[in-house]
Amino acid sequence: MPGVPSTVGVVATVATLVGALAVVGAASGAAQRLSGAADSAALAAADAASGAATGVPCERAAEVAIANGAAVGSCASVDLIVTVTLVSNFAGVPFSASARAGPPP
Repeated sequence: MPGVPSTVGVVATVATLVGALAVVGAASGAAQRLSGAADSAALAAADAASGAATGVPCERAAEVAIANGAAVGSCASVDLIVTVTLVSNFAGVPFSASARAGPPP
C-alpha cells in the first residue's frame, strides 16, 4: 500500500494542529472571561466608592473576583476612580487583566 505512510503523517499533523488550536482557543476564552471579571470588579468597586452600593471598594472587587474564580492582584481607589487587576491561572500559566471604572472626566 503505497499511500499509507503519507496518509498517517497527514492525519497526525492535522490532529496535532487541531489539538494546538483547541488549547489556544481555550486560553483565549479564559483571558476573555478574566477581562470581563476585571470589568465587573472595577464597576462594583466604583459603585461602592461613589456610594451607589454599600461596602468598601476593594472588598467589593474581591467579592466579584472570587465569584469569577480569580483573585485581586491589585486594587487602587483614587477619588471615585477605581483600578483593579485580577489574576488567574490557565494550565499552570498565570495571567492577569486590568480594568478602571469611575465617573466620566
